[in-house]
Amino acid sequence: MSDMKTTLRGDLKEAMKAKDKNRTGTIRMLLAAIQEEETKGTKHELTDEDVLKVIAREIKKRRESAEVYATNGRQELADAELAEVEVLQSYQPEQLDDAALQDLVAKVIAGMDPAPTMKDMGQVMKAATAEAAGRADGKRLSGAVKAALSAPAGD
Repeated sequence: MSDMKTTLRGDLKEAMKAKDKNRTGTIRMLLAAIQEEETKGTKHELTDEDVLKVIAREIKKRRESAEVYATNGRQELADAELAEVEVLQSYQPEQLDDAALQDLVAKVIAGMDPAPTMKDMGQVMKAATAEAAGRADGKRLSGAVKAALSAPAGD
């Protein structure tokens, strides 16, 4: 069993003992999503890296749901989704700040030969995503890559 799953199971027990309903429910949902991922297609054990991908996907789902709820005047439901996001974020590695993200993207672009253009955004995103390793969500990473590729040469 991966270290992340072991940690999650331990945290679930602690949350249940503390009667923290939000944390208990969120961790249970996350463990269910992990189990679903493990049994999808061929059965396999997820690595910690795979678990981080599941966590990122679940955070994205919650943020999108919260946005829809807020748009439709259901702020209490949006707040509940955002509370789950906070619990899930505690299991992610520390996120890169904007300057570190720009440095990471610049390093990836500098390492590519020939120099990439906007047409090569997919390749740059693939390399940058691997380099970020869960420390930046796709939306922020995409924005940084677009900004770097559209900047004039020599900047």
